[in-house]
Amino acid sequence: MTGTVLLAAEDLSFFGKDPFWLIALKAVFCFAFLMVTVLISIVMERKVVAWMQLRVGPNRHGPWGMLQSLADGIKLMLKEDVVVKGADKVVYLLAPVLAAIPAFLAIAVIPFGPPGNEVSIFGTRTAMQLTDLPVAALYILATASIGAYGVVLAGWSSNSTYPLLGAVRATAQVISYEIAMGLSFAAVFLYSGSMSTSAIVDAQQDTWFAALLPVSFLIYMVSMVGEAHRAPFDMPESEGDLVAGYQTEYSSIKFALFMMAEYVHIVTLSALAATLFLGGWRAPAPISTYWEGANHGWWPLLWFFLKVCCLIFFFVWIRGTLPRTRYDQFMKLGWKVLIPVSLVWLMLVASIRAMRNEGYDFAGIVYWVAGAALAILLLSFVVDVFRGRKEDAEEQAAKEKAASEVFDPMAGGYPVPPLPGQTLPPVPRRRSRQADHALVGPSGAGESAGEDAEKTDGKEADGA
Repeated sequence: MTGTVLLAAEDLSFFGKDPFWLIALKAVFCFAFLMVTVLISIVMERKVVAWMQLRVGPNRHGPWGMLQSLADGIKLMLKEDVVVKGADKVVYLLAPVLAAIPAFLAIAVIPFGPPGNEVSIFGTRTAMQLTDLPVAALYILATASIGAYGVVLAGWSSNSTYPLLGAVRATAQVISYEIAMGLSFAAVFLYSGSMSTSAIVDAQQDTWFAALLPVSFLIYMVSMVGEAHRAPFDMPESEGDLVAGYQTEYSSIKFALFMMAEYVHIVTLSALAATLFLGGWRAPAPISTYWEGANHGWWPLLWFFLKVCCLIFFFVWIRGTLPRTRYDQFMKLGWKVLIPVSLVWLMLVASIRAMRNEGYDFAGIVYWVAGAALAILLLSFVVDVFRGRKEDAEEQAAKEKAASEVFDPMAGGYPVPPLPGQTLPPVPRRRSRQADHALVGPSGAGESAGEDAEKTDGKEADGA
């Protein structure tokens, strides 16, 4: 039995034919969409976290506090703009711009609706997307990588310790989690047969990739939180040990640019997740099943916006739920868990696609995949058992060696705590008065002798 695999047709003929005024109008719409969604996300974050923690939340600026974000922006612009004296002025001022501008570039290739001429704007039929590229997904990764330069240069140019530590953390974090994010994209490229965002959405006409590629979707969800420096992965700005991270020495509008870049990055990552894994602008299954016009006209813009809002709620939800992880745990998660799992999953997806192209039926693919997964699990179990026995034996030997050695806390010239398995030597203590009376008896001479011994012990203690 031979099967036919249909890939999404990559048709980009709809783009590049709009008049200049329409292209400018679309660019303004993309900018306005990001800014309005950022304002909504900030208010949503404060309101949702307040609701989770049984607090009131913002309720002064505007109805129900909905204009709190606008008030914060005005307040930041009116604050005093302080420039650090020892900073590299050019790089110091350039860093917020490098962090903010790339965050706006990725939205250019995100489809808000079908690629055909679905809508009419002032009498001109056009697609609900600014532009598209054959490598649009790689373009998004490239723009996200440029934003890391703003963070690194901000910490370096501030000429301060805490910003530099935050910049180093941010660099390692972005590099680590971009690898896992790119590997999660690769499985989507294999299934859709294209890197074009509009073609990827077309490939999800029957089933969303979040259901077909659940491992890639979960890896992307974890990676996008680390990529956006959001709690519980906000180590580059963690207030507990870095004051404020790479942006410690920034104030006024420059600090506002960093904050805006973070929230724009959240919106962009949410829009990308909706595009690659949640059907993009397509309506959910119950609606699209019973209503043929749900995916036509201006309605796709509504479905896309609702999906983005749900993903922003996910960002807020985990911030109000999970505690901040340690940095070593976070890096171990990226390099020792997400990247190996992504590589194995990508190999598995590629094998399935190759078997389908060779004409294997579904049952045969399931048998092969299940057998391979079972063999890998058994092999990992055997390796873990032997490795656990070896580690236990080494730990027990280390404990016995530590217990046999006499621990001297002052060996290095200053007091040090004992290692696991070592115990502090007993501290010499003066006998109590009751013990002295019991040894010398109740006579006066005994009492004086006890008092003399007590005084002698006291003098020795004072001398020590």
